[in-house]
Amino acid sequence: MGTTRDITGLVLAGGAGRRVGGHDKGLLEWRGKPLAAHVAGRLRPQVNRLLISCNRNAQFYRTLADATVRDRRRDYQGPLAGLEAAMPHLGGEFLVIAPCDMPLLPLNLARDLLAALDPAGATGPDIAYANDGERDQYLCAAIRVGILPSLGEFLDEGQRAVRHWYARHRCVVVDFSAQAECFANYNSLE
Repeated sequence: MGTTRDITGLVLAGGAGRRVGGHDKGLLEWRGKPLAAHVAGRLRPQVNRLLISCNRNAQFYRTLADATVRDRRRDYQGPLAGLEAAMPHLGGEFLVIAPCDMPLLPLNLARDLLAALDPAGATGPDIAYANDGERDQYLCAAIRVGILPSLGEFLDEGQRAVRHWYARHRCVVVDFSAQAECFANYNSLE
């Protein structure tokens, strides 16, 4: 398993905000702070370097991360476009991702996901993602950086579903059912 110097974190905050009336979901307040601030605060101690994928309000997001990245593709093409945008900024072997609307993100997310990846990489999984006991949480994942170049072709095909891209790689699901409440996400203005 990698140490923190091998891990880059990426908060995905680049969506169009369709479920929240077009607002930037990462800026919605929850318990007195923007959702993205909660997520960044919980993910940052788990990684060496923190990036935020955002397509607007980059000045604010820069206050939460070491750098921001913007989709290379137009028209909000989904979270995989955010991963693609992050590729030139990655160092180390692993990328740990989280959505901007999960303010109670587990503090052991990176550790437990990375423990499921074979450090040698030759025969083990390339992606480990969380399951909260009821649902797969595809946007809470650890990804071996070496497989990210396949994103471009996948997106060029018009594909957008994270689970379908994962299906092209060796994956392992990590049980977080004991921390199911940590995966509550907030998709409304209330």
